[in-house]
Amino acid sequence: MLNEDLINLSKARMAHAEDCLREARLLLEGNEYKGTANRSYYAAFHSLRAVLILDEFDSKKHSGIIAKFREIYLKTELFNKEISDYISSLFRVRTASDYDDFFIVSKEESVEQLEKAEKIVTQIKSYLKTKY
Repeated sequence: MLNEDLINLSKARMAHAEDCLREARLLLEGNEYKGTANRSYYAAFHSLRAVLILDEFDSKKHSGIIAKFREIYLKTELFNKEISDYISSLFRVRTASDYDDFFIVSKEESVEQLEKAEKIVTQIKSYLKTKY
């Protein structure tokens, strides 16, 4: 039986992930491609945190969240292996768009980033429904 506090925290993080997806869609509509990439990444990131908290794991480092998710959920094949590639892509593009002064995110790339984030959030949301 899961701790009620962990379930509530997981739900809050999943709601945050869904907010980020909504924001990414709005930014895409406004042709704000760097913002779309950023919010797409954070949608996926917060969904990873939503599932990992049920294992009583959290980290302040993005790399720690990603590594633990891969260890627990991808190596055991609880989620599709393609999620690992999606996470890598989302992280790479978000980092470049946030920190590389000359990195340009195209419309096509921002659409792809959003689609990857939506797939991750959808899979995790479905999984979480079985947990609470």
